[in-house]
Amino acid sequence: MPPLYARIERALRTRLATAAPGDPLPSEPALAAEFGVARMTVRAALDRLAAEGLVERVPGRGTFACTGPAPRPAGTLMSFHDQVRSWGRVPSSRVVESALREPTSDEARALRLGPDDPVVAIARVRLAGGTPLALEHACFPPHLTDLLELDLETESLHRALRDRAVHPTLGSSTLTAESAGPHAGLLAVPATEPLLVETRLILDQRAEPVERTVSRYVGSRYALQVSFDVEARP
Repeated sequence: MPPLYARIERALRTRLATAAPGDPLPSEPALAAEFGVARMTVRAALDRLAAEGLVERVPGRGTFACTGPAPRPAGTLMSFHDQVRSWGRVPSSRVVESALREPTSDEARALRLGPDDPVVAIARVRLAGGTPLALEHACFPPHLTDLLELDLETESLHRALRDRAVHPTLGSSTLTAESAGPHAGLLAVPATEPLLVETRLILDQRAEPVERTVSRYVGSRYALQVSFDVEARP
């Protein structure tokens, strides 16, 4: 069972989804009475929402709804750094893996690696304003080994690719879902938290595979916007 503050946070997110910017939330004592918990528990939930920029806490006045992060259009290739900055928040990363290693069969097939080729593996927790939004496992072909020399906590890999005359131009994604499970600790969520999983392959300007990434987004903190055509039946 998720902690009490997480249950309150989830309930407040539902309310915020239909709130207008500037709408007030109930006071801490009112929320504590509504959920039957201590004010400290309510405060922990509100602090998490404030850290994501979903609410603004004004001393002496209360807590107010803010405009939430805009969803990323699923058909647009946009670096995490650029997207978070477009929200007016500070992007950062926490490195989990940075190594040259043997690829999995899926990685080798996607990147068209030879039988003895290693893969450049970089795994990072992606944060916006200090709040974990995603766990990203990115793989690159071995000629990009020098990516491991970057400051992976703060630098954009896509910008680094462009600096090396490698221009990501075309991508395809598969979307699935799973619970946080073993990734819960890294993402600071309960193990039952729903994750949106995007498996993405990106090609460069020569139509060569340059990146295969599996990104696990916290479902309550991140959204993808999908545009589609409606099939006309005869």
